[in-house]
Amino acid sequence: MTQQVRQLEPQILWNHFEDLNVVPRPSKKEEKVRAFMRAFGEKLQLEVIEDAIGNIIVKKPATPGMENKKTAILQAHLDMVHQKNSDVVFDFSQQGIQSWVDGDWVKAKGTTLGSDNGIGVAAIMSVLASKEIAHGAIEALFTIDEETGMTGAFALKSGVLTGEVLLNLDSEEDDELCVGCAGGVEVLVKHCYAEEALPAGYLSFQLVLRGLKGGHSGVDIHLNRGNANKIMNRLLTAITAQVPLRIAAVNGGSLRNAIPRESTVNIAIPAFDKDKLLALVAGFEKEIKIEFTNEEKLTLSVEAADKPVSVMDALSQNHLLKVVYACPNGVVAMSRDIPGLVDTSNNLARVIVANGEISIQCLARSNNELSKNDLMQMMQAVFDLVGAKTEFKGNYPGWKPNLSSSILKVAEEAYTQIFASKAKIMAIHAGLECGIIAKAYPDLDMISFGPTIKYPHSPDEKVQISSVQKFWVFLQHMLKNVPVK
Repeated sequence: MTQQVRQLEPQILWNHFEDLNVVPRPSKKEEKVRAFMRAFGEKLQLEVIEDAIGNIIVKKPATPGMENKKTAILQAHLDMVHQKNSDVVFDFSQQGIQSWVDGDWVKAKGTTLGSDNGIGVAAIMSVLASKEIAHGAIEALFTIDEETGMTGAFALKSGVLTGEVLLNLDSEEDDELCVGCAGGVEVLVKHCYAEEALPAGYLSFQLVLRGLKGGHSGVDIHLNRGNANKIMNRLLTAITAQVPLRIAAVNGGSLRNAIPRESTVNIAIPAFDKDKLLALVAGFEKEIKIEFTNEEKLTLSVEAADKPVSVMDALSQNHLLKVVYACPNGVVAMSRDIPGLVDTSNNLARVIVANGEISIQCLARSNNELSKNDLMQMMQAVFDLVGAKTEFKGNYPGWKPNLSSSILKVAEEAYTQIFASKAKIMAIHAGLECGIIAKAYPDLDMISFGPTIKYPHSPDEKVQISSVQKFWVFLQHMLKNVPVK
C-alpha cells in the first residue's frame, strides 16, 4: 500500500511523507523524529540547529539570483496524534503508519494518518532537498509537542531565527489563507473519593460505548458529533434514576485535543435488576442514535465483568455524574465578527475514575482572551461546587488577524493568479503556533495554508491527493514571490 502512495505526484513530497511516517512521533516522545530530521539536514550539508527543548532548525541559502528576498521561515510541527480504532492491533512506538490510496484520498489502516502535520513537514523537506525550486534564504522550523501543549513553540528563543516572513504549513483547507487562530488552555480536575466494598447480592457489568467519529476538538467541534464522556454520563444518570447503580471504574476518551470516541465503565447492580439494566441500555441506545443521526457506527454494549475490589462511595458518585453533566462541552459561543467561526468551545476530553481518584481533562479554546478567561471561571465554578481541585495548564494565546499583512497580499494575488479564483481569508478555531511564535518574534509577517485534510485526530483522518498537488504548486509560487528586503 505504501508503494501506491510513493508513486503519487509530486513524488518528492509523497516520498518524504512516507519516510517520515516510518518514524514513531507521538507528542512528548519525539526523540526518534528529531534524530531523523537532524540526519536529514546534515545529509544535505545544511546548517542544522537543535535548541534546548528539541526544536530543529535547518537553514538553506538562497538560490542564485534570489539573495535580495526576505528570509522565509517555513514552519511545521514534528509530532502527530496517535489514535486507533479499538479493534485495531497497532503499536505506534514500533510500527510505521500503514497508508493507502482510496480514490483521491490517502488514508491509514485503522489509525491516524499523520498528515497533520506530516504533509507540511514533508513539503519543507522537499524544498530543502530540491535543487530546482527558486527561493530566497530559508529557515525551516520544525517544532515539537504542538499537539499536547505547544511547548516547542513556547520555548523558542528570540535571536535563533533571522527571517522576516513565516509560512506556517498547518492549515487544512486548500482554498483558505489563515490569518488567525484560537488560543487555548488545558483544564485538569482532580477529586478524591472513598472506596467501599461492593454490597452483597450485586452483579458486575461493563458498559462500553464505541464507534463515535471523534475528530479534532477545534476544527470539528461545531459538527455536533457525539462526545463519549457526555453520552456515557447521560446513560449512567438514566440508569441511576431507576436502579441502585454503583460505579467501580470509568475510562472515557483519550487525548485532550480529540473529541472522545469511546468510554468504558465498570458498574455493579443488584442481581434482580439485570433485566431492567439491559432494557435501559437498549432503549437509551435507540434514543441516542435518533439524536445523533451523524453517528452511524455508535454502539452500546453490556458485558459481564469480574467483581470489582471496590466501588465509589455514593456521595462522590452523585457528584461525579452531576459535574460531568454540568461541564460545558462543544460550542459555547460563535464569533460576533466573523460569520460561521466558532469563538469559544470546550472539549470534555477525559474522564477517569480509578483507585480513589476522579480525573477530568478538558481543552478550552477561544479566539479572544476575555471569553477564554470567562469559560475558565465558568468551569472552575462547576467543579468548585463539589470541592474538586481545578488546575489550568499550558495557557496559550490566539493569533490576532492582520489583514494589512504584506505576505497576505502576496498570497491572495498568487492564489488568484494560479487558480483563477479568490482564496477565502479565514481565522480558525484550532490552535496554531503562530501566536506563540509571535511572542518571541513580534515583527514576523505570518500566514498559514495547507492542503485539504479531513477528520484529523481520528482514525478517519485523510488527505486529498489533488489538494496536495495544489498546495505544492502554491508553496513554490509563494517562495518565488517572497517580498524583497
